[in-house]
Amino acid sequence: MAHKLSPSSPWIGNRVVEALFVLAPPFVALLIVMLFPVEFKNSDRMPVAYWVLLIVMIDVAHVYSTLYRTYFNPNELKKQHHLLIAVPVFCYFGGALLYTWSGGLFWRALAYLAVFHFIRQQYGFMRIYSRKEAHGNIVRMIDAVTIYTGTIYPLLYWHFTGTHHNFNWFVQGDFILAKSKAALMTGKYIYILVIITYLVKETWLVIKSHRFNLPRNLIVAGTYLSWYFGIIYYNGDMAFTTLNVVSHGLPYMALIWLNEQKRYVTTKEQKTTLLRLTFSTYGGVFCFAALLICFAYIEEGLWDGLVWREHGTVFRMFTGLPTINTNFLLALVVPLLALPQSTHYVLDGFIWKLKRKSIL
Repeated sequence: MAHKLSPSSPWIGNRVVEALFVLAPPFVALLIVMLFPVEFKNSDRMPVAYWVLLIVMIDVAHVYSTLYRTYFNPNELKKQHHLLIAVPVFCYFGGALLYTWSGGLFWRALAYLAVFHFIRQQYGFMRIYSRKEAHGNIVRMIDAVTIYTGTIYPLLYWHFTGTHHNFNWFVQGDFILAKSKAALMTGKYIYILVIITYLVKETWLVIKSHRFNLPRNLIVAGTYLSWYFGIIYYNGDMAFTTLNVVSHGLPYMALIWLNEQKRYVTTKEQKTTLLRLTFSTYGGVFCFAALLICFAYIEEGLWDGLVWREHGTVFRMFTGLPTINTNFLLALVVPLLALPQSTHYVLDGFIWKLKRKSIL
């Protein structure tokens, strides 16, 4: 079903699928934002339908895609059951302790954990598409510094330009904000220097090897564009959410499906009914997406019914739930509702390293 690739090809398996769902999302998201600048720049309200698409169907749904590589996979569940039990237990009790101490501290810790996860995903994608390249340590170091700079400098800008931002990561005040012209100027010069160094390195590689690694360079370019325009150029919640969510969520779900579908076809591991429905044919992607969206809808419905009370028209079946407004109950319920996210952030640092010989 996948296109035949040479042993040295950087692609995972199907170039068309990867191009559409792994590489294109940041460019498509930026194009949408640029086509409607008035709606996106400095916006502080998001249409409900657009919120459902971005938050429920992409952002929250992508969190649950980790299930297919962990709890839904009987082989990994058997091999790594200690890890898969310990992580959610640790995340819940750690979160409950933080929230008991301070609700703001809980959201701050979760926000920085999410940021780390988002940054590491871009590094991971870059490594996937450079895994067949036999370059020296200097080239690999330049690549690593480049991808990290593309994410860290916009965050540095966010942190050291004061409090004029019209968007937050989770809730207002979750990031520590300050003002420092020196930090911004230093970061800007490093940012420019790293870009120039990477371009020189790529030019040298093309001249030397007569090859151009298209997917790796698209990952780097997409990272720089989505993080720069999402945080620095457009000071609006809709722009930030669009570029942040689409550029992160869609590629992650696509990578999970591509990798697990390839694993399903190429190994003799135990195959459950759910795995057969999801990975036996390309039509299984609809089962994959439907289940993730179902989980996401239930989670967001519980958030809305118990805590936020912001989208009652979307989550009508949850409007009868009692609103929780005591600190003690919030300390128990909020970390539980956030558990899929916190577990996803932590597990993602392990699940791509469980096997030395990756399916990829």
